Amino acid sequence: MARGTVRELWRFPVKSLRGEPLEEARLAEDGLAGDRAYAFHEERKGAIRPLTVREVPRMLRWAAAYADEPDPADPPPAVLTDPEGRRWTTADDGLRERLAADIGREGFELRRAPGEQHDLPGSLLITAEASRTAAEASVGRPLDIRRFRPNLHLELDAPAYAEERWEGAEVRFEGGVVLALLHPCERCVIPTRHPDDGAERWPELLKWLAADHSTLFGINARVVTPGVVRRGEAVTAEA
Repeated sequence: MARGTVRELWRFPVKSLRGEPLEEARLAEDGLAGDRAYAFHEERKGAIRPLTVREVPRMLRWAAAYADEPDPADPPPAVLTDPEGRRWTTADDGLRERLAADIGREGFELRRAPGEQHDLPGSLLITAEASRTAAEASVGRPLDIRRFRPNLHLELDAPAYAEERWEGAEVRFEGGVVLALLHPCERCVIPTRHPDDGAERWPELLKWLAADHSTLFGINARVVTPGVVRRGEAVTAEA
């Protein structure tokens, strides 16, 4: 059993845009309320696919948040902030044209599908501070946890990378929320982009993850018992 606290909470209202730090978050049966409820899609390689930082790193120059706590099943329009600080909502008619002009890409559309637009639908992502600290020491430069886009970042009395072996375990929160841990998260090139603007490339990070950790960092989870989780709340992870 590992014990600790919730160190950080993050929500990403629009897939591949910067997200918002939270003091508390509602965890519903299909994940963190409002997380990745919106995503831009385009036709690519004969199929409709999400438009992400992999294709357009400049998307990280845009941020997304909610003005109010979203209903898990029916989140309101998200509020987007463009690189010049102008605010838009996902309901604004001019948003697509503004984003297209900024990223230099056409032919995409915005979709609203709560709980369905994660890489693993209905899931959320957990990372651990011990693993971030150990990885930072290994790569020899500061490692911002935002690169990995977690929903919950935990501080636990467990060794670094212990979560890689926790498939099938449960995470229990002081307030009653229970999560089932699924499998470690296989990373792509997105963590190699600077989390504030996507401009800087750091390919060595992914090469190190591949060589030392089979490209894994963090672990996916599903909600077993819904409820509200708060930053600083006590948590236990047990097999």
